Amino acid sequence: MDDLVIGMAGSGGDGIVSAGESLISAAAYEGYHAMMTKSFGSQVRGGESSCRVRLSTRRVHNPGGNLDVAVALNWEDFLKFGAELPVSGSTVVIYESKTGVDPSSLPLPGVTPKEVFAVPIGDMARQAAGTDKAKNTVVLGLIAGWFGIARESILRGLAKKFARKGAALVEANERAFTLGEKFAKDHPLATPRSMDKPVGRPGAKLLTDGNDMCAAAAVFGGCDFFSGYPITPSSEVMQFYTKHAWEYGGAALQCEDEMAGIGAALGASFAGKKAMTATSGPGLSLKTEILGLASIAELPLVVLDVQRGGPSTGLPTKAEQSDLFQAAFSAHGDVLRPVLAPTCVSDTFQVTLEAFNIAERYQTPVLLLSDQEVAQRKETVDPIDTSRFTVEHRKVPTETELQDYARFRQTEDGVSPISHPGMKGGNYQGAGIEHNEHGNPTASGKMHAAMNEKRFRKLAPLKRRSDLFHIEGSRNARLALVAWGSVAGVCREAAERAASEGLDVKLLVPWLVYPVAEEIYRDFFASVRAGFVVELSHQGQLYRILRMFVDVPAGVASLSRSGANPFQPREIVAQLRSAAVALQQPAVSIASED
Repeated sequence: MDDLVIGMAGSGGDGIVSAGESLISAAAYEGYHAMMTKSFGSQVRGGESSCRVRLSTRRVHNPGGNLDVAVALNWEDFLKFGAELPVSGSTVVIYESKTGVDPSSLPLPGVTPKEVFAVPIGDMARQAAGTDKAKNTVVLGLIAGWFGIARESILRGLAKKFARKGAALVEANERAFTLGEKFAKDHPLATPRSMDKPVGRPGAKLLTDGNDMCAAAAVFGGCDFFSGYPITPSSEVMQFYTKHAWEYGGAALQCEDEMAGIGAALGASFAGKKAMTATSGPGLSLKTEILGLASIAELPLVVLDVQRGGPSTGLPTKAEQSDLFQAAFSAHGDVLRPVLAPTCVSDTFQVTLEAFNIAERYQTPVLLLSDQEVAQRKETVDPIDTSRFTVEHRKVPTETELQDYARFRQTEDGVSPISHPGMKGGNYQGAGIEHNEHGNPTASGKMHAAMNEKRFRKLAPLKRRSDLFHIEGSRNARLALVAWGSVAGVCREAAERAASEGLDVKLLVPWLVYPVAEEIYRDFFASVRAGFVVELSHQGQLYRILRMFVDVPAGVASLSRSGANPFQPREIVAQLRSAAVALQQPAVSIASED
């Protein structure tokens, strides 16, 4: 096999996610391309947890479709994840025999797995280590034994993981792993399946998640100050930044609420520092008023929103793409603010850095829309070549400009030099009220119109940035996909599969989600007669926004659904097949009767 998808579920404390992390770490070290997503119930403590790990000898764009291997430590928890852990007729099912379920009567109505193994996982854990806590290590042994995956690297990782807790614990976990491996060898698969050896050099890849990548990019981009309030699933950004930024002169402040988080960050920006805050959907709602202040005061600021299921508290531990309307439109007055979205762990670094560059260049708040999957999934990525990136800084006034400083001076490109407190001659009033060029309050309708025009005009070049869009496929293709955020990876694989079947399809993936780049979309849609805008939101929010600004072809429809119901490449390919067949049908004309 050159590709393997493993899904595991159990109760909190079973160590399911820990097992997944051990597996992906070992596989990544050996040179496999790998990706791991994790999902939890919404309980603060306990509840169900799951993970899915995809291993491949080639680059992967998404967590995969149906499971090749399903591990259920108890069925009640496994079944709660539904479409997140789909079992099919090609799945090997491994489950705890103590559940009392007969292999011929699995609670998977409508599905007959390829092979089923009832394993005394708990008994083996207690035999090897004297505790149920070693069940996850038994599972690792089972998987390594049946599928030939990273045996030595898993054992090396376990030794490293438990080294601080003493040799006895290391040895106990090694025994648990060996018992699992022996069970697999004593009960071989009817159809043996083993992973191909990876092509990559051992130890050549990084293994990280989107939140850490985002925080690392902020540090690299010169973010001097981070302030925020912890909220799932963005909290790791604050944790990473707090741990590392001080080495580079950065400072972090954990605030008492979401409003204080963005207020402190905006204050730091006013003081001349690059600043950032992070939140999720409910927190972004609370930050809206100060986002308006950042817009009218023309202050650089990066606001990360790691989207989760909504509205309100919603689904704190599940991915969704339903904050786009809020990011683009939740503003009082006429406001245009850029919205960027990474599509995977690896491009989160570049997109985050671009968010800082845009904020600094155009003196504007920038919203960075990640989502729970991208933010918290682990992914193998190539080491980052930072030499290919440019770090931009805000335009500051010259000595001549400071002699009669006009903070909001009308310029050709709409961007005015910005001072900071302590800069001689650079004093100005930076309030939330409309102002003239010097920052003095005004009630003039003429001045208000001029300042609105200035704030919009300076962002016009963004919509011509073709480098903020990724387009694949034939320029003249009649079938098309548009996808953003984590769904883009699913559509990349779907487009590749469709092309291998002879379907002529092209794909557009935007990093710049708003404002809408009308010319880029018009050019893309020029040849298109059918297709889909694919997104994980009930309303299909990007599709609706595109129709506000672009003549989307009549044959291009919204393919959308609510969060926690992930798309699979095969279903998108099926939709493309149907669309291709429909294009081949002759048009039917209805003759009018005399």
